[in-house]
Amino acid sequence: MTDSSRRRALLEARYGQQATPENIIWNEQIETLLAHRSVRAFTDEPLPEGALETVVAAAQSASTSSNLHQWSLVSVSDPETKAELARLTHGAKFAGFDFVAQAPSVLLWVADMSRSHEISVEKGGDPVVTDYLDSFLMSSVDAALAAQNGLVAAEAIGLGGVYLGSLRNHAKELADLIGLPAYAYVVFGMAIGTPDPHRPSAVHPRPAQDVVLHRERYRTRPTKEWIEDYEIAFKDFRTEYGLRDKTWSHSVVMGMGLEYMDGRENLRRTLEQRGYLLR
Repeated sequence: MTDSSRRRALLEARYGQQATPENIIWNEQIETLLAHRSVRAFTDEPLPEGALETVVAAAQSASTSSNLHQWSLVSVSDPETKAELARLTHGAKFAGFDFVAQAPSVLLWVADMSRSHEISVEKGGDPVVTDYLDSFLMSSVDAALAAQNGLVAAEAIGLGGVYLGSLRNHAKELADLIGLPAYAYVVFGMAIGTPDPHRPSAVHPRPAQDVVLHRERYRTRPTKEWIEDYEIAFKDFRTEYGLRDKTWSHSVVMGMGLEYMDGRENLRRTLEQRGYLLR
């Protein structure tokens, strides 16, 4: 396959039959990013020697607010702990992800202000910032930026992974399980490993760029102007891979309802108990 045809295939997979941008500036790193797919089936191989350190080095190369490094990573490979993590992905209303127990490694990305809080107290400071909503947001953003860099690095060395936001369903239990200090919580998990070639995953289509890209000012568009094209791409993808028939709009409605929270409605209480007062 030529570079041109491979890149055209990447764009078609990412956008389906919707309009695709014609002026992408291509290189190997851009191709890796556009080829991203969530991987939920892994081989039995452990992570290669040096893989975890490579992921962390990439994660630490992400931007971090005010150079404060307010995130941490807990890497879990113990089978019993992974089995417990798989249980914690389950909720009262939705099934969880049993594959978490089979993943070679589960990475728990932590918004972590405990180090900053401790240093401030030791040096005679007054760490009142931890009482405010911005501290929660800042440390959560730091963790997310680090995690995305880490996943891109994992994919660049032949691994695959998937984010596990469902671990917030049981945020308190999870914090207790891994012994988190105050002023820290798990933003999400990430199962990673070598993708199982016998159970390959696919690139999910995204809405066309003009849905999310605003130039100079935000413009409000009626949903009907763009959603039909994306619904077609969404349906084509699900049909091709034998997934049950549903619309993307249905997913949105479900994702905006209280049922979707499935335990996460208790997150604020857990955060307050961990020191984030969210003022």
